[in-house]
This record gives sequence, structure tokens and C-alpha cells, in this order.
Amino acid sequence: MGHALTFAVTWEPFLRGIIVVLIGIAVLCGSVYILLGTNLGGRLGFLVAVGAFFGWVALMSAVWWVYGIGLKGKDPSWKPVAIVNAPAQLASNDIIGGDQFLQATETQRQAGWRLLAPDDPERGQAVAASDDILQNQAQVFKAGDYLTVAVFDKGGERYPKFGRFDFFAFLHKPHYALVKVQPVIKQNTEPGKAPPTPQVDPNAQPKFVLMERDLGNRRRPAALICIGSTIIFLFLCRWLHRRDKLVAANRSATSPSESLEPVSTGA
Repeated sequence: MGHALTFAVTWEPFLRGIIVVLIGIAVLCGSVYILLGTNLGGRLGFLVAVGAFFGWVALMSAVWWVYGIGLKGKDPSWKPVAIVNAPAQLASNDIIGGDQFLQATETQRQAGWRLLAPDDPERGQAVAASDDILQNQAQVFKAGDYLTVAVFDKGGERYPKFGRFDFFAFLHKPHYALVKVQPVIKQNTEPGKAPPTPQVDPNAQPKFVLMERDLGNRRRPAALICIGSTIIFLFLCRWLHRRDKLVAANRSATSPSESLEPVSTGA
């Protein structure tokens, strides 16, 4: 039995990680409680130790909340909205803008859209997301069968804003990306030579991938931990303060007189 337990702890990282965390918590919190309990008493030492623990958790989670580190939620990502197989279908899509998008050139602002430059980091993220949608989720193309022609961006503005002051602009308008892809001309690869550079097939019909930005909830777990720990910490501080007031009042109270009045026996 002992050899089996040793084997499981040694070769199972998940179980070993749980045991290490439990031992660390027991040693850290237990040693602090023992030290406080021997000086303040069991009950008061427990209140002080628990209050200090939740105060530390509140400070740590506040740092996580500000910088978006530590225990994180879901990161921002692009979510598919629609795959438009023909330019004529753009006119029936209210998000894209219909005829206004078709009649304008790709270098102009059209129905609120802006063309992203090839070196724009947002373009790279949108292209990577559209590749995953086309190849893995929708399985429309295989890798190397198409090229990204253009990437458009729309929305995502923060509000409310008071002039240039945007400290309280916590809300966002919907953020969309439109990726235009087109099939490539199939070329023969000669043995021993590098594959030819892919070329867009001008006779092929382009496709458009419409995506919406999901802002995620990266800071939500840290925010909930910070708020909850702060409430518990303030409650324990209030409890300790009330106890100190009661102790001070009891110590300052006058003790009852131990003297006895003489009793008259009469003559």
C-alpha cells in the first residue's frame, strides 16, 4: 500500500500538485495560528489569523485585478458570426452595410469599416481567427488553398466619454472584423524545388468571414475574489474592534465592594 501511494504521488503530477498545495497551506497558516494562539489565546488568535489571511488575499487579488494576472478568466477572442459565400449576399447583411460596402473601394471608409494595414497587429489576430473558422470549424478550405486579400475593422469604441476624459468609459460598442479570402490557383510542385508562390485565382469567387469580438472576462475572477475577501476582512475587523471595546469596558468597570456593613444586634 505504501509503495502504491508513493508511486502515485511520484508519477501523477495532478495529485502531487494538490498534496504540495495542501502541505504548504497547512504549514503556513498552521504555524501562524499556533504562534498567535499561544500569545493571544485560541479564539482571539484564530480571529486575528483569519483576518490577516483575508486582508492579504484582498491585496493580492487587487493587484491581479489591476494588471489582469493571477487567476484569470476567458481571454478576448473573435467569434464567428457568418461566412458570406458571395459578394451579392453582403447587401442582405445589416452588420456589413450592404450596397455601401460594395460600391466603395477597399481603401476608403465604407459603412464604418476601415481597411487594416498588412503590418497591423489587429489584422494578424483577425486572420488567425478566420483561418481557424475556415479550416477547423466550418471546414470550408484546407491550409494553402486560399489567401487573405483584405481585413476590415468596425466598431469597438468605448463609452461614455466626457470630452477627452475617458476614465469611466467601461462600456464598448460591438466590435466586428470582416476578412476577405479568395481561392488560389492550383500549381504543380516540382520535386526538389521550393513550392511556388501562391497566386489568387481572379476567376474564383471570394468569401467573407464576419466575426465579432468577445471581450471575455479575464479580470472577473480576481474582481470577485477581491470584493469577497474585502467584505470578510472588514467584517472581521469590525468584530475584533467590538471585542476590544467590550474588553476595555469590562476592565474599566468598578468591582463590587467586598466590605460588609455592621449589623445592629440591639440591646
